[in-house]
Amino acid sequence: MIEQRLKDAIRDVADFPKQGIVFKDITPILTDNKLCDDIVDETVMRLEGIKIDAIAGIESRGFLFGFLLAQKLRVPFIPVRKAGKLPYETISYSYNLEYGTATIEVHTDALKAGDSVLIHDDLLATGGTAIAAAELVKQLGGTVAAYSFIVELDFLSGRDTLAQYTNNVISLVSF
Repeated sequence: MIEQRLKDAIRDVADFPKQGIVFKDITPILTDNKLCDDIVDETVMRLEGIKIDAIAGIESRGFLFGFLLAQKLRVPFIPVRKAGKLPYETISYSYNLEYGTATIEVHTDALKAGDSVLIHDDLLATGGTAIAAAELVKQLGGTVAAYSFIVELDFLSGRDTLAQYTNNVISLVSF
């Protein structure tokens, strides 16, 4: 079962990025090629029946599997980056994190009006970053078809905050 394999691979890092936070580190997953393949295959299977025109991956860990998912589904990959990192014209959205504030951006030509977009990130906590990405998709005239995450922190109830965009929320392991 993929859930147990992920729990075995993910490590806890105490007090990162600041005191009191237990960070779920997915980098050990990247050393297991079979697990990486299975993450992509499992996510694609769970997306069956959902129309996806593009995948928006959130910097930086959302790039890792977001791009692989885009390749597997043969759709464009849209990088959603921290402010000031994209070279072309951008739109931005600022939001609160569980441990600070942030601004993310996307290129103004990243998608076409009416596109159905899968937003992917490694982890769902409070949902702030995922909501910010959804707001960028909306600003460009797209809709959120689904969200996908490797890890979900159930105790922070981030899933509930995403319902205003879609009820299609996939996470492969919950803590």
